[in-house]
Amino acid sequence: MIFLVRFFYNLLFPVVLVVLLPGFLLRMLRRGKYRHKFWQRFGIYSAGVRQRLGDGRVWVHAVSVGEVMIALKLIRAMRDREPDVRFVLSTTTSTGFKLAARAKSPWLEPIYNPLDFFFTARSAVRAIRPRQLILVEAEAWPNILAEVRARGAKIVMVNTRLSARSEKRYRLVRFLAAPVFNQIHCFCLQEPGDIQRWTAMGVDSSKLVVTGSIKFDEEAAGPRAARDFRPILRALGVPDEAPILLGGSTFDGEESLLARVFQNLRRLHPDLFLIVVPRHFERSADVARDLFDLGLRVVRRTTGSTSAVPDVLLVDTTGELRDWYSCATVAFMGKSLLAKGGQNPAEPVAAGVPVVFGPNMQNFASLSRQLLEAGGAIEVSDEAELFGALDRLFAEPILRSEMIRKARGSLDVHRGATARTCEWLAKF
Repeated sequence: MIFLVRFFYNLLFPVVLVVLLPGFLLRMLRRGKYRHKFWQRFGIYSAGVRQRLGDGRVWVHAVSVGEVMIALKLIRAMRDREPDVRFVLSTTTSTGFKLAARAKSPWLEPIYNPLDFFFTARSAVRAIRPRQLILVEAEAWPNILAEVRARGAKIVMVNTRLSARSEKRYRLVRFLAAPVFNQIHCFCLQEPGDIQRWTAMGVDSSKLVVTGSIKFDEEAAGPRAARDFRPILRALGVPDEAPILLGGSTFDGEESLLARVFQNLRRLHPDLFLIVVPRHFERSADVARDLFDLGLRVVRRTTGSTSAVPDVLLVDTTGELRDWYSCATVAFMGKSLLAKGGQNPAEPVAAGVPVVFGPNMQNFASLSRQLLEAGGAIEVSDEAELFGALDRLFAEPILRSEMIRKARGSLDVHRGATARTCEWLAKF
């Protein structure tokens, strides 16, 4: 069956790629650096990279920034158990690659994930010669899987989740998806409820094991050391005692919505300060313009101090959001009101910050549901409800403390997930 699936997949893949290509090119042009290591996407590597790849490394694939952060946490844990192991870390996006490149070392080589043409996948696998392929979360490419299996290497999917949206799509093509996913030797699932979803997809239940979420493992263990960004706020004239509203990983339109709510809140909480961290820092110029148009004084993280005390700090950098949470009084999770999917609510919870989000938390459906049931988060449906929830939280410190206590209890199931995942990886 897998042979037929790959046959038709390889017939259709070029057609689909041509249809989607204009959108991909537009995003690459908008985000920049589209020429950077361009040929790696076709399995073509420089002599230096090829020499480093071909030494029997473990291949870890992570799509973008969030998955790369999980991959790096797992890689460090695996290195602690087996110091001699070497890794290839592939990623799909330029922002993911930028983060992976920061960790480059003699034992970790970042590359762009190859497009899943059969000849491209074969070229990449022959260059990497992986001893194991680790897929972070739920992205699986049929040709890459087939070529890795042909080499006799084991494939494990870790931190595996299946959103309701993805499950619905996969079920429409279950007869095609099931043979592909069954090429994977083991699935390390985030929660027990995920077992039913994957077996309904046709995955052999013997391949499924619950390990918890690596993403939430560190948060479940309690507060961590964070970079202290308070001096930056002091330099901007923001007092330490000032209440701070932080919009984390916001999407298009949410910054303006949050800014309007902030302006109304300031009438009741005059010292309130706003920090906005867009999901894609490439949008920062547009976001700054939108905030200026609302009459707000905006300073960008990369710009630094200003002569007047600003109303808003726009964080136009990558990889700093988790540390900025420790400066916040209340956090709003982006991509939950005007977009779908949501962002990770565990990070502000770990920093001791109560969270508010919209109804579209599909990517974190299970955790957000647990937080709401425990009273550890507040869900709002529109701008007016957001104002009401934030006003109450800023006015009631006891409510904020109680929400944090309840929210942290929801993370306990994920404590030790990284170590459990490493144990299963060692078996393969």
